[in-house]
Order: sequence, then C-alpha cells, then structure tokens
Amino acid sequence: MIRYDLSTALSFLEAHDLEAVRPRAEAAHRMLLERTGPGHEMLGWRDLLLQPDDALLEDIDTTAAEIREQADVFLCLGIGGSYLGARAVIEALAPQFRSPVEAETERPRLPEVLFAGHHLSGRYLKELLAYLEGKSVYVNVISKSGTTLETMLAFRVLRPWLEARFPDAARRIIVTTDPARGRLHDMAETFGYRRYAIPPGVGGRFSVLTPVGLLPIAVAGIDIRSLFYGAVEMCERLTDASDNPALDYAALRYLFHERGYAIELLAVFEPRLSGIGAWWQQLFGESEGKAGKGLYPDAIQYSTDLHSLGQYVQEGRRHLIETFLMVEREPEPLTIPDTGDDRDGLAYLAGRTVQEVNRKAYEGTRKAHADGGAPVSTVWLERLAPGPLGACLYFFMHAVAISGYLLEVNPFDQPGVEAYKREMYRLLGKP
Repeated sequence: MIRYDLSTALSFLEAHDLEAVRPRAEAAHRMLLERTGPGHEMLGWRDLLLQPDDALLEDIDTTAAEIREQADVFLCLGIGGSYLGARAVIEALAPQFRSPVEAETERPRLPEVLFAGHHLSGRYLKELLAYLEGKSVYVNVISKSGTTLETMLAFRVLRPWLEARFPDAARRIIVTTDPARGRLHDMAETFGYRRYAIPPGVGGRFSVLTPVGLLPIAVAGIDIRSLFYGAVEMCERLTDASDNPALDYAALRYLFHERGYAIELLAVFEPRLSGIGAWWQQLFGESEGKAGKGLYPDAIQYSTDLHSLGQYVQEGRRHLIETFLMVEREPEPLTIPDTGDDRDGLAYLAGRTVQEVNRKAYEGTRKAHADGGAPVSTVWLERLAPGPLGACLYFFMHAVAISGYLLEVNPFDQPGVEAYKREMYRLLGKP
C-alpha cells in the first residue's frame, strides 16, 4: 500500500552512500523493534497494532453511531496530536462539501466535525458559540494531562454553554484522557462524562490510531477498522529490515542531514492531503528537533504553492530536500470538456482529465526541482482510502523513530515544548 521512490534523490549522493549508512539504520530499526532505544517506554503506539483491540473499535463505532444520529455538530477540543491526526484523516477521506439535508428530517446526513481548543483566539470562540446556537452539539475534550491550557480554556467556555442548553449535557460531553489520573479524568468521574483512555506509552503525536483520533474519524463516517488494520498491515510489513521503505526514507533523510541540509518539504498535489502534511510536520518536528539536530519540516501544497514558494524551491538556497506524497490511483476522473473553440488556449487538453494534468504537474515539478539542485523523493499511496491512509500514518511513525535514533536523540519526548509554557504561566501568574 506504500511505495517509496528515492531514485532521483540518490543522484545527489555517491553510489555507495546509502549502503554505507544502512547498517546504522538497521541498528536503529532493531532498537525500535527490540525496545532498547531511548524512550522505549513510549512505544504504546506500536503495541496497540501488535495486539488489536477489536472490542474498543466496536465501542467507538457504537458511540459514533449515536452521535451521528443525534448531533448536528461534533466539536473536538484538543491541540497538537490531540487534533491534527483526526483532522488530517477527515480532510483526506470525508466529502469536502456538506451533503444536502435529508428531506424528511431537514438535518445533515452526518454531523459537522469542528475543532477548537487548538489556539487562544477569543474571537474564534465567540463566533463558534454563535454558530452553535440552535444546533444539537456533542463535545469531545481531548487532553492526556487534563491541564492543556488551550484545550481546557475552551472547555471552560463551552461547558456552561452546553449545560444551559441541554438537560443531558453530561451525556453530550465525552473526554479522552489518561486512564487513571489528571484533572480531566477527575472531572469525568465527578460529572459522569463518558470517557475514553489514551493508552499508556502513547504520546500525542503518535495517538491518531487511539480513541484520540478514531472517535472523531468514526463520527465523520469513515471506516476506522479499515484505517486501523491498514496500519496493522504496514506495521507487520515493516518488521523486516529488507525491502523496508520506512528504513530507506529515514536513512536518506539522515544522509542529507549529515551533509548540511536543513529543511525537508513535504509536498502534496492533492489538497485533501494537506492535513496529513500538518500532522507530519508535528510528528517530525517534535521527534527530531533536539540538541541542535533535525531537519526543519515544512508542508506545502502544490500546485498552489508553486505560485508562491516555487521560485524559492527552484533557485533559493540549496539547503532543502523535498518529499512528495502522491496517490497512485484516483477514482472518478474529471474529463476536460471540448468547448468547440480555443479562446482560452486550452483546446489541447480537451478530452484529457484534470487528474492527468495534475500528474504531469507533479512530474514536471519533480524534474525541475531536481534539475535546480533539490534532492527529491516520492512516497506513493496506493489510493486515497482508509486502509492505505492508515498504512501511510504508520509508515511515517515508524520512519521517525528510526530517524530519531539515527540522530541519537529520544524521538518520543519534547522537553523544549515546556519552555514557552513556563514563561507563559509565569506571566499569567499561575500559582
């Protein structure tokens, strides 16, 4: 379900370079599988795939079915890994435009999944409350510690609003948090909120295949079993160090890092994959950016950003590598019509598909950027569907673990994130 083409990038290296670093990459791979590397206690994201919990998947599906039946809006409160994964999968797989209402009920066929608690904009929250007025609302609060400022502040605003409008407000609030402790855990106990546990040993950026991501994704009408088992299949495939695309990807990135490259761009030509880029950006930024090391990850969307950043990528400083995330097969192609004239100069495209034009834009961009001195490679998804997308998510998680070990950092902690919090809380006068 995942294919990795690094042939163009290899032309920027000596013939033996990749093979020379491969023993180190395989050693990092073994550290992951044998749980001997730094942060090995945070490998719960692999454990849940090695021992799938079908009863949990069924429970999430049942809860999601209730919400789909009752809610106009499903509001997810969370920041970082507590929302990026769910948003990425929903953007990739759910319809991009709202379905028409059902004539009998005049209600949407699926709830609108919205996100809050991922920034500190008071204006956003005020407009959100106004938008929610008169709608049936369910809220999912997601925070392992239960102390995340952005998320809990949004919940403090939303909770009294819900309680004033819905007699069953406690049933409409679902918390996803630590299984045994924390402020949000204690609030769920006190007020009787339904609760899903974030498994031990799973950090936020690795949590998309836990209830953190699976509940919102299921509410959006996406098949979470196919998503989950696509990741299981990829996890099994990547156990073997041979013919291992995640290992090759990590090794290639490491080679360019050691040669002084500073930035990796993840470029997509399908707008639906932009959310995967944002999720990838956190995954690699928090996992690698330590001890003065790591490639700075930036996600861009082509062909849109070719009209804004393309000039820099083509001729700017030669300190970046570029990874394309592409889809092999796309259903329901849109044919470009023959209008009977050439007033727009596009008659040469009549009868071809927009998807074909997009593919040629990728091929042309790949060649131009490589010719301009940017090492490029491509991660190919078989198709845009739950199974291949689950495989893609695991592919990147496995790769970043290897990559972190190659850099000799702990890929599962994020000590630098606490620095801004300390200063912010000091300025706010937090006791």
